[in-house]
Amino acid sequence: MSESHHEHESSFWKKYIFSVDHKIIGLQYGITSLIFLLFGFTIMMLMRWQLAYPEQPLPVIGKIFGENRMPGGIMLPEFYNQLGAMHGTIMVFLGVVPLAVGAFGNYIVPLQIGAPDMAFPKLNMASYWSFFVGGVIMLVSFFVPGGAASSGWTSYPPLSDIATVGQTMWLFGMAFLITSSLLGSVNFIVTIFQLRVKGLTFMRLPFFVWAQLVTSFLLLLAFPPLEAASVMQLMDRLAGTSFFLPSGLLISGQPLANSGGGSVLLWQHLFWFLAHPEVYVLILPAMGIVTEILANNTRKPIGAYKLMVYAIIFLGFMSFIVWAHHMFLTGMGTAISSFFQATTMIISIPSVVILAAFFLTLWGGAIRFTIPMLFALAFLPMFGIGGLTGLPLGLAAADIHLHDTYYVIGHFHYIVAPGTIFALFAGIYYWFPKATGRKMNTLLGHLHFWPSFVCMNLIFMPMFIQGLAGVSRRLYDGGLTYAHAQGALHWNVFISMAVWTLALSQIPFIINLLVSMKCGEKVGDNPWEATTLEWATPTPPPHGNFTRELSVYRGPYEYSVPGASRDFSPQYEEKP
Repeated sequence: MSESHHEHESSFWKKYIFSVDHKIIGLQYGITSLIFLLFGFTIMMLMRWQLAYPEQPLPVIGKIFGENRMPGGIMLPEFYNQLGAMHGTIMVFLGVVPLAVGAFGNYIVPLQIGAPDMAFPKLNMASYWSFFVGGVIMLVSFFVPGGAASSGWTSYPPLSDIATVGQTMWLFGMAFLITSSLLGSVNFIVTIFQLRVKGLTFMRLPFFVWAQLVTSFLLLLAFPPLEAASVMQLMDRLAGTSFFLPSGLLISGQPLANSGGGSVLLWQHLFWFLAHPEVYVLILPAMGIVTEILANNTRKPIGAYKLMVYAIIFLGFMSFIVWAHHMFLTGMGTAISSFFQATTMIISIPSVVILAAFFLTLWGGAIRFTIPMLFALAFLPMFGIGGLTGLPLGLAAADIHLHDTYYVIGHFHYIVAPGTIFALFAGIYYWFPKATGRKMNTLLGHLHFWPSFVCMNLIFMPMFIQGLAGVSRRLYDGGLTYAHAQGALHWNVFISMAVWTLALSQIPFIINLLVSMKCGEKVGDNPWEATTLEWATPTPPPHGNFTRELSVYRGPYEYSVPGASRDFSPQYEEKP
């Protein structure tokens, strides 16, 4: 390394703020997205108070938000709608996706393929800062006149077209977030295709890399329609166009000057063409993380590896032709409804194949119940419940009753909260030693896992009961003034108590994360005795990652190979 390059790298701003090192960028994504997740979770806790105790002042905290949002500490319906829209936006676009793809993808993928960095390091940096700017715009929108966006995280017109200035901020923020994902996805695809180390064929790739590759194609192909839709809605709001404004639209009894000829359904098509692949953008990296941890902690090869690869590719393709099952109530007709019902049933098959392979991996394994393994094991039934409860929503007849009820909330959150987020926690505990050289505390890990596991189920399982009773997801008072909701109202207090207990159970994780960086148990380069290439680097990995030239000699999960001297045979060792 030249002296000038060393000086360039040693600058604090170049090394830690405007870094082009994929590991630093991965950590930037990770820290930022965890902060956003905490913020989005806090928003949800405020909403749960309103649902459990409608029209009652929130003690102490309520007065902080001012008289225009919570007069006397009592939440206004408009503020509840803002919290609902921003909770969904922040958790999905600023929390889970950047953590699953931006953080884990950036940090782990180059290490697992033996690359010194991403293919386009400066593009990588631009991707993070575009994400950061989009997040800041979203947060600032809370402080503009009229508050943040309040038309739901889906921003359906015509309400979103005529909403307050916070919706304009939301659209600008989304434009930056989508740009970030596009830059990142191009980078991942080129990196995985071009920078694999010698001997690392596609069928020797760790499943985590496959998951990130398919996810990158989803981001690259699905996000542009929503970016176009966001620009079109901005034009409706700022330039007098009428892409989404139908003819004859009245506002407070007065005709809207620029409305005419637009289609509110056009937005729904463009939005869901992104948002259904987006569900798999959340799930696929989680599946990749779970695969690494299950293989490592069962000490046996992953079940049906090639079948899983084919399944994930097929799942990625199918995710583009199921979007309108979110739109059965728009009157699309029985023929097209039947098509989307069929594709929705078909897309469940590859998910079942992957889940079955996970259970096959557990069968006969010498299971080590580490903290990462506990979270990975919890992912399996939670994702299973989320998937099974989604099947009725894919059938038009059942969806008529269940659409926009708490049943949908329960279904989606079982996939994303105790499903995907548990997998992300598993990944943090698993790769933390590689990033820091220290393990996280096991006792604090147990104090984090068990209450979280119990509370997640106590929160989301009752929502199926509320949904089957027909309780709408968008009632700011939880259904207090609706006759059909009366029988399910008592669940609101129960769920809210579980939410606040879940919040307390995250404290051990935060303490563990911060304290273990300095005081955790020191470990070597391969503390889990794993087989993939990231464990061949020094700990933590230096600039350029690898200190020697590597070759790959076998598949990614060669555990307990007959005749081998150890129960793990790393990809990078010629003799097992």
